[in-house]
Amino acid sequence: MPSAVLDSTVLISAFLAQRGVSNELLRYAREGAFLLCLSEEILDEAQGVLLDHERRHRQRYHYPNAAAIHFIEGLRVFASLVTDIPAVSVVSRDPNDDMVVATAQRAQAAYIVTRDKDLLSLQHYEGITMITPEAFIAIVRERGRLNP
Repeated sequence: MPSAVLDSTVLISAFLAQRGVSNELLRYAREGAFLLCLSEEILDEAQGVLLDHERRHRQRYHYPNAAAIHFIEGLRVFASLVTDIPAVSVVSRDPNDDMVVATAQRAQAAYIVTRDKDLLSLQHYEGITMITPEAFIAIVRERGRLNP
């Protein structure tokens, strides 16, 4: 079974677009098609963005704060939570992305699923492949674990 870290961009997309590929990835993870690895740092970042009333998505998508909190809490139930992530300096253009790489490194995950251009530009790091949600879902489907 492949293992993957979904970064906050993918988690936020999953919450905002119930019919999107990111949300579908979470469904596959819940059903055991791949091992979802997350850290408190990633969950905190996603929740912070979802609760920030100054963000553009809050004007486009109308949802109560409780729904965002419930979504994040639900991720804690089925994801493998990684702790004691190491300090790494990999993403020079955006050091905040280092915690995503560190989470994947600590979890020994094969993939980081992201839309972040700085992470995607790395392509590979110490056996971890940076990949878009669309490319990763194709891999999950190809393995034949679930029907689309």
